Amino acid sequence: MIRRLRSVSAAALAVIAVSIAAPVVAQIPAQPAGTPAQRTAVGALDFMDGEWRGEAVVTGPGGRMVLTQTERIGSLLGGSVKVIEGRGYAADGSTQFNALALISWDERAGRYAFRSYANGFSGDFPFERTEDGFRWETPAGPNARILYVATVRDGTWHEVGDYVADGQPPRRFIELRLTRVGDTNWPGAGAVSPQ
Repeated sequence: MIRRLRSVSAAALAVIAVSIAAPVVAQIPAQPAGTPAQRTAVGALDFMDGEWRGEAVVTGPGGRMVLTQTERIGSLLGGSVKVIEGRGYAADGSTQFNALALISWDERAGRYAFRSYANGFSGDFPFERTEDGFRWETPAGPNARILYVATVRDGTWHEVGDYVADGQPPRRFIELRLTRVGDTNWPGAGAVSPQ
């Protein structure tokens, strides 16, 4: 009998706790993810959104390689984070390159935060929006860096990557020419439902 009273008491307390908490939770207004400043800054990159396809020409020690390059770009967290996935395909359809990047706005620093994952490496790199596209860079050894500059306008994405070392002329190692092929609901679509 005592066990029965204890389980009834525990159940009654749980019902009371839920009935007290429910009105309090219901009064908390729904908040979009991110801050207004983050959503505004990342929204300035919406020109990149969609699916893109074209050619990437890569020049390296092994010679010249031509890939079919695709990019898909969309937002998460209420538009406060931009997600980018790039894939480079060989002529036989095999994936030769796959990268992921996340862009957000760091309010404290007053600049974009850019994190990239590619070829087994990851890092946080300088990124800036330009008048007609964007630019970012990665370190490439002592006194050297790789500078990527993209122009995106009228459904065309042209991006170059140059190896820049002190005392040497820049050496181009990649050039992309992509065309916007359509909209995408990636990565926001397909979220797990609450039920």
